[in-house]
Formats: sequence, structure tokens, C-alpha cells
Amino acid sequence: MEHYSNYGEFSDPRLVAIYNTVNPIDGYKKFYVDIASKLSASTIVDMGCGSGLLTCELAKAGHQLIGIDPSSAMLGLARKSPCGEQVQWIEGGVEKLEAFQADLAIMTGHVAQFFLDDAGWQAALSSIHKALRPGGHLVFESRNPDVELFADWPTETSHQKLQDPVAGPIEWWQELAVKDARVKYEIHYLFKRSGEELVSACELRFRTQEEICQSLSSSGFSVQCTFGDWDSSPVGAYSPEMIFVAKRR
Repeated sequence: MEHYSNYGEFSDPRLVAIYNTVNPIDGYKKFYVDIASKLSASTIVDMGCGSGLLTCELAKAGHQLIGIDPSSAMLGLARKSPCGEQVQWIEGGVEKLEAFQADLAIMTGHVAQFFLDDAGWQAALSSIHKALRPGGHLVFESRNPDVELFADWPTETSHQKLQDPVAGPIEWWQELAVKDARVKYEIHYLFKRSGEELVSACELRFRTQEEICQSLSSSGFSVQCTFGDWDSSPVGAYSPEMIFVAKRR
């Protein structure tokens, strides 16, 4: 996650301004709101909270939220949200995690995949472990590496068209550069009014279910269950997601 805040979509003011339009949370909002309720989580740490869309949804549901993100631009957007004053916002990465005695920690928007090297990933899990009370839970998702990558993402020949309330019509698409355990890709954003095209170069790490389970176990977590999609169906060979619910031992 060391390069996270340098990616254009998290640092360029023009891309940060349209982030919520391009990245809605409708697909996974209900899942996280429901599981926070099911786990009776009083205090929740949202690691990599970004613009705070889901953080605010959880705060509105009555939970006490701590939102942590290394991007000052994204946190600026989060603080301006309607629930901005209800959340404790912290700028930084896992090094800012403390012994919060939280009931639940979440990493959404595939934040877990921004930890590119294993040492950084293990350090993050250890820090999250310390931020949770004994018996607290960690819930996060990672894309299934066995499924065609970004199969539902728009391509150079098939743009997704969106309407931003301020910027107006936008089109975006992605182009894969390197495909292995680490996937490098570019996201292109075309602002139709001005004709300006911005590009964000990104990189993600695709770990297997076994690798993630092993890393959780070695960091003091027990995996309670793994879902394959936001409908809480079990993970399978063709599931698009691997959604982990782990308990702090």
C-alpha cells in the first residue's frame, strides 16, 4: 500500500473530485452494513476508507467509526461529507493504527490488494490485530485470481459513460499492462466537456485464497468464513470475490 496515495485516482484533484461517481458502493454497501450489525460492532476501523462513502453509511447506522487513509486528498473529500463530523479521520497507513480496542476492522474497495509485498501485508495484518479487542473481527475482500481479471470492466473499445454532477459527462476504461501475481494496469478518464484525458497507473497484488488464509493465521486470526460474492454465497472456483471474515484470536 506504500504507493497507494501516489496513484492519480487518489491524488489528482480532478480525479478525486469524480471518485464517488466512478466508484459507487451500491454493490457491497448492504453486505458491510449487515455484517457490522450481525457482529454487534460498536467501534469500527475502516482501513483505507478513501472518500468515506461506506464509512458514513456505517456511522449513520449507529456505529462509532475511525476512518484511516494515506491520501490527504481523499480524506479531504471524506471530511466534507454530510457525516464528516461523526467520524474520526486519520491520515496515514497501517502505522497509524493503535490499540483502539475496536470490535471490527474493514478493508473495502479491494484495499487489501494494494499491499504489494508480503512483508507489508503481514505488517498490516499485525497492526490490525493490535487495533482489535480480543474476539474482534476483520472483514475484507480480494478479487479471485482464478477468474478472468476485470472481466466486467470497460475497455478501450467499450467505455463506461457516467454523468458527474459537477464535471458533467465522463467516460472511463482500463488497459492491462502486466498480468501475473502483480497486475499493472492503467485507468483512463475522459472529460467530455473539455476533451481532457487523464491516466492513472495502478498496480494490485492478487493472492490466492490459501495464501490469504495462511497470512491471516500467522497474524493471529482465525478465518470464520469466506464468501464468493456480496450475496454471501460460498466462495467457489468461479466466484468473482473472496470475502474473508476473520476473528482475532
